[in-house]
Amino acid sequence: MTEHPTPHEARALLQQPLEEMMLTQRAVRRVLPDPVDDAIVLRCIELALKAPTGSNGQNWEFVVVKDPAVKAQLGARYRQAWRLYGGVGKRLKRDDEDMLKVLRAVQWQVDHFEEIPVLVVACLSGSRVPYMPAPPIGPSSYYGSIYPSVQNLLLAARAVGLGASLITLPLWSSTSARHILGLPMSVLPACIVPLGWPRGRYGPTTRKPVGAVVHLDRFGNQPWRDADATEPS
Repeated sequence: MTEHPTPHEARALLQQPLEEMMLTQRAVRRVLPDPVDDAIVLRCIELALKAPTGSNGQNWEFVVVKDPAVKAQLGARYRQAWRLYGGVGKRLKRDDEDMLKVLRAVQWQVDHFEEIPVLVVACLSGSRVPYMPAPPIGPSSYYGSIYPSVQNLLLAARAVGLGASLITLPLWSSTSARHILGLPMSVLPACIVPLGWPRGRYGPTTRKPVGAVVHLDRFGNQPWRDADATEPS
């Protein structure tokens, strides 16, 4: 078995510069079946809890899944959804090699889902129905209480060297997911973060220049589009 960081070593790795973690963070789907120490997982979730929530509600719940039987049930739901979405994606992107590379990585994750050592299911507790009619932005406000913590979790995983990604397809049926995980109706599963030691390694990511996606005051006004977007020395 490959040597992996101990909980003590993982804590030291969390002291790495934040910018380096952001620059090299990516979705890592191909992971080893090697176990991940509970203390490392709990520390990553502990850091996830430092994220802000709406009205400081702190209304997250995290279900750590290690039981092969539970993983198998979620994996079955994942495969059901992937047969539809994956097939469509492969047809639409058959000439896009970069996207096909991503789809192959997802296919690997689907095929080996039960082998992933840890699944962290991020949930929100409390009703989604407000006390007064909500505008269309309502769902964004609701999920805004879980996704900052998920990003903290992903960054913590990157820092300690764990492969991680954010997925939702295994939860396409919230009723089924609640049954599999034993969740009450007051707790909604939002996403899953599979965790494991990566088969590959992290590295710099390729992204659009900042000037290509930033608008000033009104959409379409992009004064920085042609600016030099290289990293500062």
